[in-house]
Amino acid sequence: MSQDLKTLKQEYLEYIEIERGRALKTVENYDRYIRRFFVFSGAKVIPDITEEKIRKYRLELNRAGLNRRTQNYYLIALRQFLKYLVKRGFKVIPPDTIELAKETQRDLSLISSVELERLLHAPKGDEIKVLRDRAVLELLFSTGLRVSELCALSRYLDWSRDEISVRGKGGKVRPVFISPGAKSAIKKYLDKRGDTDDALFIYLGRGAKRAETESGSMRLSTRSIERLVKQYAIKAGIDKRVTPHTLRHSFATDLLHNGADLRSVQALLGHASIATTQIYTHVTDKHLHDIHKQFHGKDRK
Repeated sequence: MSQDLKTLKQEYLEYIEIERGRALKTVENYDRYIRRFFVFSGAKVIPDITEEKIRKYRLELNRAGLNRRTQNYYLIALRQFLKYLVKRGFKVIPPDTIELAKETQRDLSLISSVELERLLHAPKGDEIKVLRDRAVLELLFSTGLRVSELCALSRYLDWSRDEISVRGKGGKVRPVFISPGAKSAIKKYLDKRGDTDDALFIYLGRGAKRAETESGSMRLSTRSIERLVKQYAIKAGIDKRVTPHTLRHSFATDLLHNGADLRSVQALLGHASIATTQIYTHVTDKHLHDIHKQFHGKDRK
């Protein structure tokens, strides 16, 4: 069997796309991550992948100013590639010897319930663009969708139902549930649409023609949704950074504050691991302060 790493990398990328059902964007990212190691290390064949070269590569990633989460993306891709080679019967260094960088706990971008209400009510008027923007905000909070998942939605789903299916990371399908407010906002928006584009959320005005010319669709991009949310946060007088992911955080913390269990929230968010969902637990532990105040030190005078 050929030990040429360029060939094996291409076979691995085809494997994760076809056999593992990874999204094209994921495949592109893995290609970039693994290629960076090859370029840095000069590795051409399997024996060129050594523990010493991986150690120096980790130093390179750290000194390049990448945060630890991003460093781990590169290391995980390399580790998964080595696991694939083991599966193929090649002799390589043990993949699990590649330790990941220890990540600091992520700070959640949260807004208060009052700020959330101001944000959801910031789009005012009956123009189609305003109706679209209101539907975007309502749907983000109602479902906890990732912005990429939101952008991929079709207008021709049955928006009169309380539930739709969404294909998320890794091609996994999960149910998401639509609140009455989100359903109403989507209906008002779609009733004003005069086009036949498949996308639920589209560019309007001059941007629509440019988008259709460039891509064949008027579908809004993730970047446009991010700008939209930012603009309405400013309009709502929220003096902190607000993104579509902020509404995803609000969705999760709202569920937990109201008694949902962590496993259910994990399923609704589409997290592959419960460890990812656990970033929200400290947000919902405010009741511990009340317990401490109520029960601690009662016998002291």
